[in-house]
Amino acid sequence: MVQMTKRVSTFLLFLVLLSLSACRSESPNTTIEGPSTPIIHWRMVTTWPPGFPVLQEGAERFAHDIKAMSGGRLNIKVFAGGELIPPLQTFEAVSQGAVHMGHGSAYYWAGRIPAAQFFSTVPFGMTVKGMNTWLYEGGGLKLWREIYAPYHVIPFPLGNTGVQMGGWFNKKIESTKDLEGLKMRIPGLGGKVFAKAGGNPVLLAGAEVYTALERNTIDATEWIAPFHDLRLGLNRAAQYYYYPGWHEPGAVLELTVNKKAWESLPEDLQAIISTAAQAENLRMSSKMEARNAQALSELQAQTHTKILAFPHDVLTKLRQLTQQMLAEHAANDPQFKQVYEAYSAFRKKFDAWDAISERAYQRALEK
Repeated sequence: MVQMTKRVSTFLLFLVLLSLSACRSESPNTTIEGPSTPIIHWRMVTTWPPGFPVLQEGAERFAHDIKAMSGGRLNIKVFAGGELIPPLQTFEAVSQGAVHMGHGSAYYWAGRIPAAQFFSTVPFGMTVKGMNTWLYEGGGLKLWREIYAPYHVIPFPLGNTGVQMGGWFNKKIESTKDLEGLKMRIPGLGGKVFAKAGGNPVLLAGAEVYTALERNTIDATEWIAPFHDLRLGLNRAAQYYYYPGWHEPGAVLELTVNKKAWESLPEDLQAIISTAAQAENLRMSSKMEARNAQALSELQAQTHTKILAFPHDVLTKLRQLTQQMLAEHAANDPQFKQVYEAYSAFRKKFDAWDAISERAYQRALEK
């Protein structure tokens, strides 16, 4: 997933938030009085680079839809990461009310809210189907909002990357021994599991990934999936492309809304935001699947790219280490434990049904 640099000056953020706050009126909304109905102007910041395909595009499309659905009563100006505030300060800006909305992914705030990672993705976790079911119908969204409530932020699902790829490697992975000492760009909980397996996780910003892999500064890297990986040119830097993305099986993207701003809206505009978020959640994940399918066919046509499955024993070991790592975190963090238990309880029921429905159907097709 896109890894933004965390070396952000606290003083710079303070100045940015102070200047944004100075521009706001006493009301959380900026309104322009029309002949009969006021026009509300909001600002939305994202963690994505300008023009970033699917993700930044989806945030901008979401804002466009709200303007159309509200008849122009709610206008949202979208700023990409770094255009108004540093990318990884999106949550903080929404929390403090410096902006009205943000778009990113919950695991970016793991340093502040470790339990938030379950509302994004965890290694060997649920895919987009399971995550959407948990959030919308299994109590996940209610719990998510409870976790964010102390920060005055209301979250909504707004996109999903789907099952990502396992990454690009400059050597074949034939057993767990091949992971030992391997330098791989892999962040978050996946990186912690990789370290337990004997690997050496490296944190790099997206702009540094290609060069580091090409110059053998790192031995491997995960990014997203075929569409974005191909755009970054990773197929020119390494020849072994492994699947599946055990570390990020269904990364939820999130819309965050400042609580005071939300409560200032009339019910119809709140309903429009909720409906537009659900629509874009589906549309963004669908675009990811469509573009990845096309990009995969392009990669399969390249003779120098070897698309390989991780060996079974490697995935088994990584899954065991994931269970250990999550249990360790739960033992030391009551809130992490609360979310982990809720997530696991839902997943147990969901998996029982999925085993005799979709997974059984897929196995039947393979015979």
